[in-house]
Amino acid sequence: MIPDDRWLAAVWPFVRGQLPPAPARVLEVGCGTLGGFVPALVADGYEAVGVDPEAPEGAHYRRVQVERYDPPGPLACVVASTSLHHVADLDEVLDRLAGLLVPGGVLVVVEWAWERFDEPTARWCFARLVPPAPGDEPTWLHHHQERWAASGQPWDHYFRGLATEEGLHPGEAIVRGLDARFSRRLHAEGPHYFGDLAGTSQAEEQAAIDLGQIRAGGIRYVARRP
Repeated sequence: MIPDDRWLAAVWPFVRGQLPPAPARVLEVGCGTLGGFVPALVADGYEAVGVDPEAPEGAHYRRVQVERYDPPGPLACVVASTSLHHVADLDEVLDRLAGLLVPGGVLVVVEWAWERFDEPTARWCFARLVPPAPGDEPTWLHHHQERWAASGQPWDHYFRGLATEEGLHPGEAIVRGLDARFSRRLHAEGPHYFGDLAGTSQAEEQAAIDLGQIRAGGIRYVARRP
């Protein structure tokens, strides 16, 4: 079962459609505090492990960075979901993923192209936010809405400065690094923000992209290790 998270539930069919047949050994990189897709992978018969310094406790998780993870055997598939843009050394991590996969192994990447999060896209997202319910943590979009307003800066100056400060890797750099190491099967751009927006579906975000109102922030990438 996918955790009660609208974004994970919406992205899972794409990820599931790229996987090799079960049982296969699958590693999820950056599974996060919710456990990412690992519960669904295990439920579908995969030998799955999620790695993340903040991973949940349990037999299917390891609280470690992928650079320091040694799997018990060769991997048929690696899934990296919104984790590559904030790793410390992108080349080191991509080299590690290539080394972990068997020849012909599948790599599934779901990513964020932060460099396309321009002011019209940000304003479109902010207009669809609602205040957090009592006791709930504000989303990352809430934080940026408040910090931008407090900064008094133009959006581009504010957000690019923040991305540089946090060492975020652009989506185009991620794709370029992936192409240098893997044989690309699919690369598509599309919705990314809907999971944090009230009453906004993935289809509605795609419609706004198609109309040119906002830029596509999501990356879907599938490849094989040569």
